[in-house]
Amino acid sequence: MTNKKNKLYLFFLISFLFFYQPCNSQDNNLLLTKADSLFNLRKYSESFHIYDSILKKDQSYTPQMLLKMAFIQELEKNYTSSIYYLHLYYNKTPNRSVLKKMEDLAQRQHYMGYVYSDLDFFQTQFNKHYLNILQALLMGAVGIGTILFITYRKKRLLPIPIRVLFLFYLLFIAYYINFLRFGRKGIIQENNVAIMSAPSAASTWLATATEGHKIDLKGEQDIWYETEWMGKKAYIRKKNVLELP
Repeated sequence: MTNKKNKLYLFFLISFLFFYQPCNSQDNNLLLTKADSLFNLRKYSESFHIYDSILKKDQSYTPQMLLKMAFIQELEKNYTSSIYYLHLYYNKTPNRSVLKKMEDLAQRQHYMGYVYSDLDFFQTQFNKHYLNILQALLMGAVGIGTILFITYRKKRLLPIPIRVLFLFYLLFIAYYINFLRFGRKGIIQENNVAIMSAPSAASTWLATATEGHKIDLKGEQDIWYETEWMGKKAYIRKKNVLELP
């Protein structure tokens, strides 16, 4: 048991030291320093409360802070929370070792929905660089638009195929901004959660789920998320789901 804890501690220690970056807020820096001191003294519960207050108050965090929170929650056997903090970390700092860690942790607890692929890694990389890609696309549109305007002022028009391609380019940018998404996901955070066939408590009961399973969030109606369960369209109350960013 001690050896397992040491390996677990080593994994998170190496990860958050490697991806260390300072927090922007001076107040948060002071709190982080205090929490880190408590963490180093292995006063994990006290340090976690401080980390959690920073996260909830300002939505501010550093990668190593998230890894410490995940480590503490795993030690306390709060595996759903541990995976959630690992996901927050992975969302900002895509790393295959953390992806593997989430998958292994989920498999040990028999959670569904955590089989990751190269496509998942690509999606995370894409989400991380979404704004940079959009900025490049917009700069390209401005540049091409300027060229078209200059040629028009000089009474010269570019060939029709080029103008058509530019129109499709603009349409792609509109699609990129408004529709290009990889879907929302969430983690069931309660036990004995009812999975229903329709967004109503009076609808047909499909299954009872336990915490930890990751599900696709395909839509929402009032207090319900639309999802899929065992290949069937299903609904689950929002309060029972921790939506992933």
